[in-house]
Amino acid sequence: MSGPLLPPAFSDLEPFARTWCLPTEPERWARRQSTPMEELQAFYDAAFPRAEEAMAHCDAVALHDMPDDARHLLQLLCSLALVSYAVEVWGQQQPVDAGVAIIDRIGEPSP
Repeated sequence: MSGPLLPPAFSDLEPFARTWCLPTEPERWARRQSTPMEELQAFYDAAFPRAEEAMAHCDAVALHDMPDDARHLLQLLCSLALVSYAVEVWGQQQPVDAGVAIIDRIGEPSP
């Protein structure tokens, strides 16, 4: 893909789009596990303050008729949700005191 992935109003988050606009939860989980904490923190610091505005943007579009840029923004928000646990709670990529935590979804909620 070339060109911007996100809606123009979210161009400040574009540097994170190719890394974090992932269509499935297993992909997002794997990315979180393999990304250094410094990069997770940078993504979190940039995206978290824009999360409410991004959710409002996504809410304004019918889920099954989402244009690609809004769908990518939704995927970015889903990645932010997974990254927030590492940043806010554990301070590391892996869950603390949870053994081997793995997410195995057999289906994805998606537009």
